[in-house]
Amino acid sequence: MKKILLLSDTHSHIDDRILAYAKKADEVWHAGDIGDLRVTDALQKIAPLRAVYGNIDDHEIRNEFPLNNRFNCEGVDVLITHIGGYPGRYSPAIREELYAHPPKLFICGHSHILKVMPDRKLNLLHMNPGAVGTHGFHKVRTMLRFTVDQGKIDNLEVIEMKRD
Repeated sequence: MKKILLLSDTHSHIDDRILAYAKKADEVWHAGDIGDLRVTDALQKIAPLRAVYGNIDDHEIRNEFPLNNRFNCEGVDVLITHIGGYPGRYSPAIREELYAHPPKLFICGHSHILKVMPDRKLNLLHMNPGAVGTHGFHKVRTMLRFTVDQGKIDNLEVIEMKRD
């Protein structure tokens, strides 16, 4: 079993509250718009990190992280990208991959809107953790944490933090 902390859209922001949650995770997953490698450097000191770059990320971040990250975690096929859309309205850049080889868990960021919803047509779970950074229109900073074990995604929890 692995405890996962899922975040996105840090936009160069990292703080002790985010890091405290990272310390409780076995892995941290970042769905793009990192903003500054100091964010991922801080997270990698605490736990293994899987990340993708987002549309605001510069060449340094794009050299460090891929556009799409597909991997297996505890029997769950995971696909992370930054701009992915959501069930019924997937981004054209990822739609073909999703329909040809649907993962069990599809994660994206970008919208700053927290969403967790099934795609019954593709038999996958879609997650967007919202935005945990302080840049953007969102009023509450959000992350997700959950467990992955023997092909199951369980114990999903929404983490909310006030914007300072």
